[in-house]
Amino acid sequence: MEIQVLKSKLHCVTVTQAELDYIGSITIDEDLMDAANFIENEQVHILNKNNGERFITYVIKGERGSGVICLNGPAALRVKLGDVVIVLSYALMDFEQAKNFRPWVVFPDTQTNKLK
Repeated sequence: MEIQVLKSKLHCVTVTQAELDYIGSITIDEDLMDAANFIENEQVHILNKNNGERFITYVIKGERGSGVICLNGPAALRVKLGDVVIVLSYALMDFEQAKNFRPWVVFPDTQTNKLK
């Protein structure tokens, strides 16, 4: 049996940009991507702590060290600049393997989106 478990989590990053005229996605600073073990085009769930919105999109690499968290396309309508969001991804794995799996959970500085 396979189950879906949390793979990666960026806990509490601040939205720095919202670009409606784009095809969709979330742009994430490449340093944050590496720390959370996200890859480009990976599906992610976004949870907005300011308004309770929850939605799904995919990752685009942002400039390394920039602290960028940019919601693009229709997702831009679900955030305001300065909102704090949680970014999650999940993985399918064998039930027994999942019992010992430990996700990548990153707690960046919410003011700068930089690693502590």
